[in-house]
Amino acid sequence: DGVTEVLAHHSESLQDKFMEIPCSEDYDSHKRFEGCTPRKCGRGVTDAVITRGEAERIRRIAERGLSLGGSDGGASILDLHSGALSLGKHFVNLYRYFGDKIQDIFTEEDFALYRDVRQRIQQRIAQAFGINSASMYLTKPTFFSRINNTEAKTTHDEYWHPHVDKVTYGSFDYTSLLYLSDYTEDFGGGRFVFMDAGSNKTVEPRAGRVSFFTSGSENLHRVEKVHWGTRYAITISFTCNPDHGIGDPVLM
Repeated sequence: DGVTEVLAHHSESLQDKFMEIPCSEDYDSHKRFEGCTPRKCGRGVTDAVITRGEAERIRRIAERGLSLGGSDGGASILDLHSGALSLGKHFVNLYRYFGDKIQDIFTEEDFALYRDVRQRIQQRIAQAFGINSASMYLTKPTFFSRINNTEAKTTHDEYWHPHVDKVTYGSFDYTSLLYLSDYTEDFGGGRFVFMDAGSNKTVEPRAGRVSFFTSGSENLHRVEKVHWGTRYAITISFTCNPDHGIGDPVLM
């Protein structure tokens, strides 16, 4: 595993922590958008954008949605945009599968909170990287994740492999994670690990904590396996290419 340095302890409340790193060449193989495509790369952590109370409200949205399904393995996904929901070893479209019953699960206030949180995270990322937030677009997939220590049943459950978001998804330029539960209190393991040459930089989840980074291979990362309890988070990602942009989710 190499040497591990903890970038953000779960017990501390961080105003802002930012670490600049050289950009990889990953962005060169995609169309560049001046004033948005990363020229300054790095990673940041803040506990000052989303309150713990808001994180609790958002976790309840995830819990309600995921209570309708859930994977047979340890990792379950809920995507409010596309409607993708883990169910057994497969995915279903929440909106088609449950139809009008969705109105009993989610409210307009839920979606308004989701939108508000997304906007604040977008502004924080833009500020950190010195770009205009209007030049960034929400992109897919943007999803809730619920991870426990159940054994993986399909490759979708194998969340712990090192990966690069720009390579995996193409459209991603900036990735953010909003944590909705607390490391060591709600779950063990499950820390977020940036894998740098010769050492690892680790973020310990804390409800309301936002971790964000440029999506290229300068930020190769993985999530440790969860050993006990349940870890909730949302991945919210942004692109500079308007063709890959999506709107905020709407209560169908």
